[in-house]
Amino acid sequence: AAVHLEERVEWIDHGLGGRIGLAVLLLLITLIGGRIIPSFTRNWLAKRQEKSFPVPFNGFDRLVALTGLLALALWVVRPEGPVTGALLLLAGLLNILRLMRWRGMTTLAEPLLAVLHLGYLWLGVGLLLLGLELLFAEPLLRGALHALAAGAVGTMILAVMTRATLGHSGQALTSGTGTTIIYLLISAAALGRVLAPALPLVEVSLLTLSMLAWILAFGLFLALYAPLCFRGRGSASP
Repeated sequence: AAVHLEERVEWIDHGLGGRIGLAVLLLLITLIGGRIIPSFTRNWLAKRQEKSFPVPFNGFDRLVALTGLLALALWVVRPEGPVTGALLLLAGLLNILRLMRWRGMTTLAEPLLAVLHLGYLWLGVGLLLLGLELLFAEPLLRGALHALAAGAVGTMILAVMTRATLGHSGQALTSGTGTTIIYLLISAAALGRVLAPALPLVEVSLLTLSMLAWILAFGLFLALYAPLCFRGRGSASP
């Protein structure tokens, strides 16, 4: 509603609707991702008979979530200024520290799990970059919003859709070659979009490649995973 009203009501800040939408998605990643990522990682490590597991949810996780909520709420209503920038910077650092407690490096052998950690990393990096952009008004940091939207949101959408589709269609919870390519493509799309403003000599080329990688990632997801919704359970993972 805010997006539509922005064009018709003078007192509504232009961009408010977009900030609300993105902030809600980022908070969902913080809350839901903060629960399922360490849980899935713990289950996977237990099957491998590992002895060290992600740190359980505790007061630090509550602090991270609260800081993220405050930072994003302030950004929604006041998207400029050093106070907003400092709070976003703090939220980014805290989310990265939170992620480091989940033993993500041990999951590299299973892309279906590792991609969840990567998506959450984009959240921390994106908040960090956005905070730096507001604090220093550096044009080379203009990729911050893309780190959050294409990186965190785009990666998490594909990570959860692939995992959920495999689980509900009776497939093994493991990444096949096609699924791994999907993750590589979405990662390339996000990285290219973030780096483009900082590399003006190749900005157009990076934007073009990023666009193509994004289309291919979701196109390949559709090609590989749509059939799983219509076939029997237990067939080979894509």
